[in-house]
Amino acid sequence: MSVLVVVGVGGMGEAIARRSGSGRTVVLADFNEATLERVAASLRGDGFDVHTKVTDVSDAAAVAALAEFAASLGPVTAVAHTAGLSPTQAPTGAILRVDLLGVAVSLDEFAKVIAPGGAGVVIASMAGSFGIGHFPAEMEGALALTPSDQLLSLPFLQEAAVPNPGAAYSIAKRGNQVRVQAASKAWGARGARINSISPGVISTPMGQEELAGESGAGMRVMVEGSGTGRLGTPNDIANATAFLLSDEASFVTGTDLLVDGGTVAGVRSGFIALPQG
Repeated sequence: MSVLVVVGVGGMGEAIARRSGSGRTVVLADFNEATLERVAASLRGDGFDVHTKVTDVSDAAAVAALAEFAASLGPVTAVAHTAGLSPTQAPTGAILRVDLLGVAVSLDEFAKVIAPGGAGVVIASMAGSFGIGHFPAEMEGALALTPSDQLLSLPFLQEAAVPNPGAAYSIAKRGNQVRVQAASKAWGARGARINSISPGVISTPMGQEELAGESGAGMRVMVEGSGTGRLGTPNDIANATAFLLSDEASFVTGTDLLVDGGTVAGVRSGFIALPQG
């Protein structure tokens, strides 16, 4: 039986496991053991074949062990990396370690075990898309190509150079997008594909926490001014992930899919004034 690995079992991760896990061995990984076991028990109760592994994505050895464990269960044909922290949840350093380094390490380690014909998806954010054209080319090149074990040593990622957790989040998510582009060559050498999805405001526990925080008012303005005028759901992301993991997307790799209800389009078209700060 083929293996689906879901890294991060929040609202999106659980929805992806449910949408794409039928008929597969599902490996769930998360830093929070209690959350991990709760989601696993729920999925097992619904008939899914589930294994779990507590994993700190910022620890390369732990991610390597996760990849090896998944590969020991069967051919790893699908990987979904959803793990991340939001600006209301963590300080700058933690966001860079989890959201940026964690993705880089996962791309490296799962490139070693992904099966031919397999595919991966990294959950980035529309926050990274707002930075397109604003980050210098040298910065994007460094985010894309610096070896993972040197990534957090880049001068522009030092805490003194990153003004706040929101800025760290935007940099990390733009880093996810360009890192996936660069990783598509190594994944392609395995006969596999890798893409990212940039969600808009999604109604997960993390999303609701952001809506209740300092940036909530601005986020609601963006949602109301978007083409759909609504919050996204975890299923919206799970459906897009299922497509990118499927054979129907066999010619899609190294790209980012915006699943934001039209928010970025509204900002770029001038219909939405992007909140400052």
